[in-house]
Order: sequence, then C-alpha cells, then structure tokens
Amino acid sequence: MKINGTPHRTIWPAADNTAVEIIDQTKLPHVFATLRLNTMRDAERAIRDMQVRGAPLIGVTAAYGVALAIRSNASDAALAEACSVLLAARPTAVNLRWGVEKMRALLAPLPASERAAAAWRDAARIADEDVAINASIGQHGGEIIRAIHQKKNGTVNVLTHCNAGWLATVDWGTALAPVYTAFDAGIPLHVWVDETRPRNQGASLTAWELGQHGVPHTVIVDNAGGHLMQHGMVDIAIVGCDRVTARGDVCNKIGTYLKALAAHDNGVPFYVALPTPTIDWTLQDGVKEIPIEERAQDEVTHIAGLCGDGQVRTVQVTPQGSRAANYGFDVTPARLVTGLITERGVVTADAEAMRALA
Repeated sequence: MKINGTPHRTIWPAADNTAVEIIDQTKLPHVFATLRLNTMRDAERAIRDMQVRGAPLIGVTAAYGVALAIRSNASDAALAEACSVLLAARPTAVNLRWGVEKMRALLAPLPASERAAAAWRDAARIADEDVAINASIGQHGGEIIRAIHQKKNGTVNVLTHCNAGWLATVDWGTALAPVYTAFDAGIPLHVWVDETRPRNQGASLTAWELGQHGVPHTVIVDNAGGHLMQHGMVDIAIVGCDRVTARGDVCNKIGTYLKALAAHDNGVPFYVALPTPTIDWTLQDGVKEIPIEERAQDEVTHIAGLCGDGQVRTVQVTPQGSRAANYGFDVTPARLVTGLITERGVVTADAEAMRALA
C-alpha cells in the first residue's frame, strides 16, 4: 500500500541483504519510523513488543527471524533454539507457529552449508506468498462489498475492529483488503474504525493507513458499534483474526465478540477475513482451547498521545493503586460468523464447509 503516495511493505530485506527492516508500529500514527532487525533476538523482541503485529506479519517476521539466526549459526542446535525462542514470543497468533514450523521443516533436512542461503530465500518467498494471499482475500471480499453496493445503490458503510489492514500483513491486509479492493474499483464506501482499546490499534493504525490511501473513515469509541447498527448505519462488519478453530470459532482482538453479538442482534452480516494458515486444525472449541494472551497492566492504565508542543508523551488514566486486567483477545463462536473470507473463497464457519476448503 502507500505511504505519502509511495508503495510500501511492512517488512523487507535491508539493502545490504544482511538484515531486514520493518515499520516500527509502536511509533504510529504520529511518527513514521523504520527499524533494522539484525539478529533473531531483534526479531523476537519486535514481535513481543508489538513493533510488528497482526497474525500474518508475525508469521513472516518469525520466518525472517529463523533466517537471521541461521546466518550466524546453521547447526541443528541453533535452529532448534531459534525456533523455541520465537515460538514463545506471542502465544495466541497461530501464524507465528506456522511461520516457524514451516522454516524448520524446510531447513532441517538440508546440510548446514546450504541452510543460510535457503533460509533467506524461503523467508522472502513466504513474504511474497502473504502478499498474494491477501490480494486474493481482497478480491473475494470485494465482491461481497460490490453486491451490497449494487443492492443499496449508495455508499457502503463498513465497520472494522482493531487493525487488520496492510500494517498487520506484508501488504494489502486481511479485513481491509476487501475495502481497498472495492475502493480502488470505484465503489463508494466509508469505514467505521473502532478505537480498539487498550492499545488503540484502530485509532492509531487503521485510521492512519486508511487516511494514507484516501479511504473515507470515522474513528469511533469501542462501545459505539451497537448503536450504529441499531440505527442502520452499518452495512457489513469485517474483522481479521489471530486464530480460527477447525469448526469456525474465531479468536481476535478483545471486543470482537461484542461486535459479533450486536451484528447478530441487528441483522448485520459479520465476516472474518483470514489466510488459511490462520486456521488451527488441531482445535475445535475456541473458548476452551485457545490460549488467551494476558498483557501488561500499563497498556490499560496508561495511554500515549501527541501533546500540544508536538511531543508524544505517556500519561496515566487510572487512579494510583487500581489494578487492571488486560486480556488481549476473545473468541467469537462460529454461530455468530456470517462467513470466512479466505484466499480460496468465502465459506461458512462450520466444520464441514471448512474441511471442503482444506
């Protein structure tokens, strides 16, 4: 997608081909900064500290992390250690495991002398595959938006939660790929952007990237979605996800479940966009089986913003001594999901349909 009119990815090989570079998403929207990852530990830290985030981008960053580790030591022990460290960086996003295990499977059979070149090549290929997958998600989801526009003969109002745009992937995004595809095709649309507390990925990241691409949008507080749906101001909700079970339960940013309930109550179609590697075929019951990441209290108790003097500062918004719980994700049962938008097409969120997809 574009930054100041220039096409950009979220992760790319450095010019000297000895490292990778990323957009530091913790600086957005007020500062656009890039960061060089020289080692596997740099990649692990970028994932853990959410300098990169979003399930597909985490998976690609992990793949590059393995490649960076193998560059300095291509032994079996070094490969095992790199995979172990990276797998522990974030527990919820299944793409992290997918990226690491795919690299392990590719590299383990090779002699040590061939691993470094193969790792760099395969990580780049995984990144390119992510771009192609998300472009395809955009095409399939864009047809849904087109159909709503033809029926309504007016602007299509889309509600999204968190950031599942190109910043969450290598390019295009998942939930926002259909939006960009439809917008680029000339379909009039408008996006309601949930602020997405506590890290404000909607207000800080989704709004920023939509603005960079010229897509009309409005930021709303997280609790406004139900009100908008009650008054017919939302035509479709599209979200991304970090993991989907074999029967269609969806794990996504905390607050997604409440949006799905509101959409169900008001007859608003609720779609989840995802690449098929996000499906965890080993799990059935998302509520019982998916590990939910609990993050630091200060993400809830503190907030960063741009001050009048042009400086970004962090302030505390809760009373001293008040504890905070910070559950990063929730699970939306399959019964509340209208459909899953994948690179292979749109399917209903149930075990039989998903098996046919696989």
